[in-house]
Amino acid sequence: MSTAFNPFPGDGGKDDPRWFVIPPHRPFLEDLAAGVLDWLGDQAPETLSDATILLPNRRAARAFTSALSTLSGDRPVLLPQVRPLGDLEEDEPPFTPGELGLDLPPAIAPLTRRFEMARLIVENHDAALSPMRALELADSLGAFLDSCHIEEVEAPERIATLVEEDFAEHWRRSAQFLGLAVEAWPQRLAELGLVDASWRRTKLLRLLAERWNSHPPQGPVIAAGSTGTVKAAANVLIAVARAPQGCVVLPGLDRDLSEAAWDAIEEQHPQSALKRFLERAGADRAAVRPWFRRPAVSDVEARGLARQRLINEALRPAEATADWRAEIARLRADAAGAGYAADPIALGLEGLSVVATRTEEDAAATIALMMRETLETPGRTCALVTPDLALGRRVAARLERWGVVADSSSGATLDQMPVGVLVDLAARFIADPLKPQTVLALIKHALTTLAEATPHAVAELEKVAFRGPRTRDWTRIETRLTKAAEPRRDGQPPSDGALARLAGATALAGRLQALAAAASPGRAAPLDRAARNLTALVEALAGVDVWAGPDGEAAASLLSQLIEGGASLGAVSANDFAELVASLLHDATVRTGGATHPSLRILGAIEARLVRADRMILAGLEEGVWPQGAPIDPFLSRPMRKTLGLPPPERRVGQTAQDFVQAACAPEAILVHSERRGGQPAVRSRWLWRLDMLTRGAGVKIDRPSETLAAARALDAPVAGQGGLAKRPAPKPPVDRRPRQLPVTGVERWVRDPYAVYARYVLNLRQLDRPGQSAEALARGQAVHKAVERLTLSWPDVLPDDCEAEIATLLHEELTHHGFEDAAMAREGPLARNCARWLAGFELRRRARGIEIRVEEEVVLTFDAPGGPFTLTAKADRIELSSTGAAILDFKTGAAPSAKQVKSGFAPQLTLTGAILAEAGLKTSGPVEPEELTYVRVVGRKEPGKSEVRAQGAEASDLSMAALAGLKARVARFDEKTTPYLSWVAPQFMGNFGGNYDHLARVWEWAVAGADGDAE
Repeated sequence: MSTAFNPFPGDGGKDDPRWFVIPPHRPFLEDLAAGVLDWLGDQAPETLSDATILLPNRRAARAFTSALSTLSGDRPVLLPQVRPLGDLEEDEPPFTPGELGLDLPPAIAPLTRRFEMARLIVENHDAALSPMRALELADSLGAFLDSCHIEEVEAPERIATLVEEDFAEHWRRSAQFLGLAVEAWPQRLAELGLVDASWRRTKLLRLLAERWNSHPPQGPVIAAGSTGTVKAAANVLIAVARAPQGCVVLPGLDRDLSEAAWDAIEEQHPQSALKRFLERAGADRAAVRPWFRRPAVSDVEARGLARQRLINEALRPAEATADWRAEIARLRADAAGAGYAADPIALGLEGLSVVATRTEEDAAATIALMMRETLETPGRTCALVTPDLALGRRVAARLERWGVVADSSSGATLDQMPVGVLVDLAARFIADPLKPQTVLALIKHALTTLAEATPHAVAELEKVAFRGPRTRDWTRIETRLTKAAEPRRDGQPPSDGALARLAGATALAGRLQALAAAASPGRAAPLDRAARNLTALVEALAGVDVWAGPDGEAAASLLSQLIEGGASLGAVSANDFAELVASLLHDATVRTGGATHPSLRILGAIEARLVRADRMILAGLEEGVWPQGAPIDPFLSRPMRKTLGLPPPERRVGQTAQDFVQAACAPEAILVHSERRGGQPAVRSRWLWRLDMLTRGAGVKIDRPSETLAAARALDAPVAGQGGLAKRPAPKPPVDRRPRQLPVTGVERWVRDPYAVYARYVLNLRQLDRPGQSAEALARGQAVHKAVERLTLSWPDVLPDDCEAEIATLLHEELTHHGFEDAAMAREGPLARNCARWLAGFELRRRARGIEIRVEEEVVLTFDAPGGPFTLTAKADRIELSSTGAAILDFKTGAAPSAKQVKSGFAPQLTLTGAILAEAGLKTSGPVEPEELTYVRVVGRKEPGKSEVRAQGAEASDLSMAALAGLKARVARFDEKTTPYLSWVAPQFMGNFGGNYDHLARVWEWAVAGADGDAE
């Protein structure tokens, strides 16, 4: 059809290259597809199949094919050969049967390359490097070599000679290291018969360019969407432009930028890559023609052109921003001259808005709501564009509240997927098979079969063996399980069900021990053998079917590469192996596909370069995120990079700037930035600053809607009158449900925090020990108490001659028994010796008085109260009986209550114990008058111990009876049904008494975040 669009006019000679541009306000792939279809015209349907379309990546190739199919409608069309230029393979049409690189060696696998490079670094640079550090250096070395391949640096080994004498020693050593590597690494590749993937890709592109320069393709060839940042790819584009039926379609070239501003473009400008490419091709910017444009409504097209001009002007080179006012005036004059009544700046801002959120979570909620809102209009599409992967995951999680799954280009890291989590746990289990958190997570994992076979045994094993301070060996676990099967204190044996659960837990512990022994590599093992052990362990836990599915296949591939190429790294310890596996799982990305919503996409900045949706949301617009800061090269200084021919670090900023321009020129674009990131103030992206400055200078305001942000916050806000910040709780249980028996420690808590007594003794809520909890203050106190008890029981009358050594031994045994690991015992050992020295002297002084010692003896007192008899119990750490009365001692490893707290009644533990002795006495004797109330601090530090007497003689007796009278009054008051159990009635005296039930009382809400109003 004669009027159809034809990108190949003229005779098609080599001196007649064809360059086109699709402006950023147009949908690139759709316009490209429309132009190709229009060029086809009414030719035969198979004509299009002879054409070759080169696009930057596979995602763009898929999107173009989809656009072509959509636009063709019912028209029969044979699709062209669409190939990704960034992932060229010589065995794909039209390059079959591999004539491009038939003699090129295969590329080395990525993991094998890392391991081989790490081995090379250890052998030639530093034999003392740990495997992880060697792999980190291998990554840096690989990035350097890839840069050299991509930029086609000639003789990179000359890096060793680039450093002048006056350079810092750091740069000289770096240059020597890189020079050694670029010489030794090619030799190792030659031995393996392999090449670097980046070198191979560049070589294929160069061969393709050379072939098409010497033998141009005779069929239609269109290279579109590429900016020629890779030299070899740029050569291919140039060859395409010179082919008889070839043309190049550039994305977003600014044809309107003044020549002065064009000449001033630097690396960070969005047009820098296109300018560099045109200069390399020897093409004039004025020779670049607009690509085919479909008929469009004039005002829509005018708005798009205005937006494009506005964004380009906002991002013009810094040296040219002085012309902004003149440029604004010129734009308005041109619009008036063309008969447009609308202000071009205001017209460009139509459909563009900026949303400022407080935090990243605010941003995620607002973006998710905007994406969900798009679905209210059938057929309307929305895309989130952000380089912030964490923000993309937040938005995806928020969308799931509506059952919407967006198509995400970033996929998910393998360590976040079920099989990846299992592999990571298995590696950690091999490194530390007795770590409670790892064992419990492993046996409860959804893919393992252990919990399915014995679910009750898993719960029993967790409760008995893995809660509380961790054990040192499997024998301790067997001991705990055996002890749990013994009769209780009251002589009653466990029930048959409990015994069955314990038997199952014992069998499960035995299986875990066998698995750990089979998978353990010893002190160190070759990496390939460690990977085989890990694979066998995973299959023993979950079966061979675990490798099915996308995450299973990715994990299997990773372990296969570890087995295949890991031997080169040498032996690794189990801990290093677990760290390596965790790092590899985090670096591996899995794209699951599946059922995603066709109208919503979450894209990275690069993936979105050629993609267009009805609503484009650009997020992460903070400095350091978009754009990212210029990367810091640990090996090369700027002069060294320049001499080698490597690009400056700022070049990446210019590439991301073009991605921003392409997306921001969409008809509806929403720019989102957060004021804070990670709890710290964030700086708006420089592009937002420039856009804001330009529009302010023009006297026009950017739309800043707040309705969606407010609605997003309202979604999670409590309904008025329902919920909100809690007030101080004040439960009033029935009198017959209130406790009728308390220990003296419970009374001490009752005085300070009645709500804790309500939760513990009325609701019967007990705190569970955390799995593998740290054995610190509480365990240390228990160990000291037990050691002193054992000393008294073993030598009740006469102390041994080596008393200090015996006490030190007892302390060490009890600290070990209570869960202190070797690292903690390195600190606790000297403290225990100091404690033993002080305790030996303390015992000699106390026993010189001719006393009878009772330890951990329980005493009981029952008295009448309005609600019925009330029983008070106490188990004193130590009671010393003499002819004149009783001394009550309480051993502390922390701070002891002050004399003021004791006398005011806020610390009644000793005084109430004294009252029980005075009223009821011991089980084997009558009442005994308290004559001394003493706290014994045992810490082992600079002052290893201290005896702190709080009362003696008559004062001790008086305080004890006053405490009893106060308790009786308290019991009588709480026997009234109107008396509430308030939380934190004496916060100034809470000390270490808060914590276990504060979350239930929501203390933070009523005492910190909100005002403490009336109790409810």
